[in-house]
Amino acid sequence: MKRRKFLKNSSLTTVGIVSASALTSCKTENKTEETVVPPTEPIKPIVVCTWNFHNATSKAWEVLSKGGNALDAVEQGVMVEEADETNETVGKGGRPDRDGNVTLDACIMDKDGNCGSVVYLQNIVHPVSVARKVMEETPHILLAGKGAEKFAYEQGFEKEDLLTESTRQQYQEWLKTSKYETTINIENHDTIGMLAIDANGDISGACTTSGMAYKVAGRVGDSPIIGAGLYVDNEVGGATATGVGEEVIRTVGSFLIVELMRQGKSPQEACEEGVKRIMKKNEGRKDFQIGFLAINKNGETGGYCVHPGFTYREYSEKGHENRQVKSFYS
Repeated sequence: MKRRKFLKNSSLTTVGIVSASALTSCKTENKTEETVVPPTEPIKPIVVCTWNFHNATSKAWEVLSKGGNALDAVEQGVMVEEADETNETVGKGGRPDRDGNVTLDACIMDKDGNCGSVVYLQNIVHPVSVARKVMEETPHILLAGKGAEKFAYEQGFEKEDLLTESTRQQYQEWLKTSKYETTINIENHDTIGMLAIDANGDISGACTTSGMAYKVAGRVGDSPIIGAGLYVDNEVGGATATGVGEEVIRTVGSFLIVELMRQGKSPQEACEEGVKRIMKKNEGRKDFQIGFLAINKNGETGGYCVHPGFTYREYSEKGHENRQVKSFYS
């Protein structure tokens, strides 16, 4: 706890320095009328998530519309998909690895930069809630495998078989060929990442997945990695990712997008630049999908992907809709 207090105080000091610098900068810029940017009225509350998980955003909006905070909203929102056995890419009912085990990854991050993560977690339906316990009850950020599972039991989580009859049958069928290949927007539709701004204007995010179907046992993608699958900076905005996690990790994708927004890019522009950075390192490749989703402090959102098909769900006072995004390959 002392470490967190120190980090918090350090963050406050940094914010003060940055704020003072920003004020000085504003005074200088105001001398030239053309550089003055009209203030934008923030949109709040608002919640967005990767893909068309309308039940998840509905739950998160329920929390926000009642005055709840963004952290509770994103946790409760993604928990809907973790518990949905028909969703074979997240939580219970997720497709197993090559050894037949369902292994889950998740992370969560709050307005103060506190974060928690679990990787290769088995037998627990709600890894995002275990990640929150890691954040709030330990001095650590990431717990893995059996250690994460043991911690979950100590925190009162119950053991449960995550392999359903449907995913068990699919696994038995897969064993006949044991062929591993990614299918655009199907096998890579493996993550729900959620970002929310509450009525106070504070941002939080969460990301949870069962990872790629029939992956090598022990494989962990970008979803639970702070800065890769999820990143939140309460002064700027937040970003999350879906798709082939290895490519997102290589560019620390979500952190990159938030930093691009800090430099003045819109969420849309930042997501486009994030995908283009990845494609520059994979020139000519078309065998994988990446989708980025971002939101800034004003509640403006944006998304971009490698191939057509990625969407994100948005819920605010303006309505509840599924948004198609532009892609690198049309």
